[in-house]
Amino acid sequence: MLHNILIIFLKEFKEVIRDRKTLIFMLVLPTVAVPLLINVMTEFMIKAEKKAAEETLRYAVIGESNLPDLADLFMQDTGFQQVIIQDESEIREAIADERIKFGLVFPDGANQLIVDGGQPSIKLYYNNAALVSRVKRRASQIINDYSDHIRDERLATYGVSGGYARDKILNPVALEELGTANQRELIGERFGGMLPYLFIIFSFIGALYPAIDLGAGEKERGTLETLLLTPVPRLHLVLGKFFVIFSTGVISSILSVAGMGLFLLAKGKNVTGPMGEILSSISAVDLALVGAMLIPTAAIFAALLMSISIYAKSFKEAQSYATPLNMLCIFPAIAAMLPGVELNWKTAIIPITNVSLAIKELIKGTMDYQMTIVILTSTSLIAGALIWFCTIWFERESVLFRE
Repeated sequence: MLHNILIIFLKEFKEVIRDRKTLIFMLVLPTVAVPLLINVMTEFMIKAEKKAAEETLRYAVIGESNLPDLADLFMQDTGFQQVIIQDESEIREAIADERIKFGLVFPDGANQLIVDGGQPSIKLYYNNAALVSRVKRRASQIINDYSDHIRDERLATYGVSGGYARDKILNPVALEELGTANQRELIGERFGGMLPYLFIIFSFIGALYPAIDLGAGEKERGTLETLLLTPVPRLHLVLGKFFVIFSTGVISSILSVAGMGLFLLAKGKNVTGPMGEILSSISAVDLALVGAMLIPTAAIFAALLMSISIYAKSFKEAQSYATPLNMLCIFPAIAAMLPGVELNWKTAIIPITNVSLAIKELIKGTMDYQMTIVILTSTSLIAGALIWFCTIWFERESVLFRE
């Protein structure tokens, strides 16, 4: 049995690696794409944060004379540049056109209201859809500093001076926040869901074209009938083909992990800031566990794609069936990016989602290594069931020679 499977495997694998498209998707893309994407992502984050912190923000003030002291604070700060806009109705359009980053509206009588002990309401217009923007924080800082100054002056009239005395009155109960998560965990929670998505996708793509070629492709070429006439049991034939598809998926996924490892060796120490802390904390053991969890995942993809390819009458039909399967694989992988979805004993048995969440936990540095046993066991059992189905599927004449 093993001899037959090995012969079929070697024969089919030689044909697969002769295809240039398969080699690109199996070898080139995972090796190059992952480190390239990580490099682009880290460079983008560093530049975006630096730009957001150092950028000179253009702004407009409506009703400047209503609060001249606050208007002067913005003018004196070199991080802001005033643009003249005549009416409040123009602010939204100016922000949309990127003529300004934010707009302030000082209400009539605001200065006198402060003198009388009142509280004027200042409007702050800004684009709150920008993820890396610090417009609100930087503008609010100036306004809050001005507000603190007015507050201190008012408290001084009641004989309250000094920061400690002021804080005791304004905040009778002090709250000391002590976050237990380190910087790696915080950043990993936000961005750790991207990498498992890449690894899982490459595992799928690496198996896609060989699977279609070894099933539907052979039907189109008319070579499947010849192969079935050989004195080899169909079980051996389907297992030989399966191991070829499985191997290409494993090679693609392992190379994507290796590509990340090469990036960590080459540039990981040169990346500064929070992202650099994460990259420098990922160990070879973590990468090995990622690769181990991707192996049964590749088996799941190989069995599903092989079943589809056997059923399809043509290469084109197999591609049309594989497209929705691709979406079904993407959605569980994206689960790691959703808030509130965590790795636990329930999610550890959900295929693809469990691997995606586990890789995210490894990146965060919060992995419960006992979970890896559950993940590997459940994923392997599902893969085994799908392989069994694939062998039964291959035995049916109505599937192989569908009209």
